[in-house]
Amino acid sequence: MLDSVLDNIPVTVPHNAAAELIFLAQQTAAKWGLPYSDNVESGLALIQQVSHLELRQLDEPKVGAVKVDFTSDALTFRRLHGGGKKESIARAIGLKGQDSLHVLDATAGLGRDAFVLASLGCAVDMIERSPVVAALLQDGLDRAAVDQQLSSWLPARMKLCHGVAKDLLINWQGIHPDVVYLDPMFPHRKKSAAVKKEMHLFQQLLGPDDDADQLLAPALNLAKKRVVVKRPAGAPFLANQKPHIEMVGKANRFDVYLTHL
Repeated sequence: MLDSVLDNIPVTVPHNAAAELIFLAQQTAAKWGLPYSDNVESGLALIQQVSHLELRQLDEPKVGAVKVDFTSDALTFRRLHGGGKKESIARAIGLKGQDSLHVLDATAGLGRDAFVLASLGCAVDMIERSPVVAALLQDGLDRAAVDQQLSSWLPARMKLCHGVAKDLLINWQGIHPDVVYLDPMFPHRKKSAAVKKEMHLFQQLLGPDDDADQLLAPALNLAKKRVVVKRPAGAPFLANQKPHIEMVGKANRFDVYLTHL
């Protein structure tokens, strides 16, 4: 099953790493329940660098590494010039006219959508079931927490919870969110050079979310205002349930299910 595959992704270090870096990698492996090895030559691996944690396909060097970097040029530009509350995702969650909303992102991935919402004032709880992806995401959060531009607000607005989304949605122990946001992995029908490197690695690592349909019902029970599902354009509705609102874009759409009718 999926979890056993994920458990086999090792944490490792670059060749000739210092003892301090090896110790840090071993700590990372222990924290997320992953194996540590200092001799990994092929396959997927989490590599502990001095400055960050990254995911690599060691026998496909052209693919490049994936890391979570909330200070990247792309996210910084989007944060400063991305359209603010006029962005599609902001309109989909109902942020217009609101200073803030409490959002539960139940399929957090690399946290980019959560970061956009947090930068617009939302408090975002994130769920990620993959220990590998959760390790990358927490590494990005830790570095953002000491960044000059982000440290004053990001740590208070973005929190990570590692676990299975369906179970946590059913047994959520925190404050009920205004919005539950779902962006489950969807199978791509064809290979393309345009597929981003992280998606290429994620397809190998995770595959599609076969249990995605099971998320909608508990999400609807939990959300105070709405559930928002991000889907590829042309994809079927989650659990074959028609939303109240469809916001269709070029590549994706947001299906909005209102819970306060």
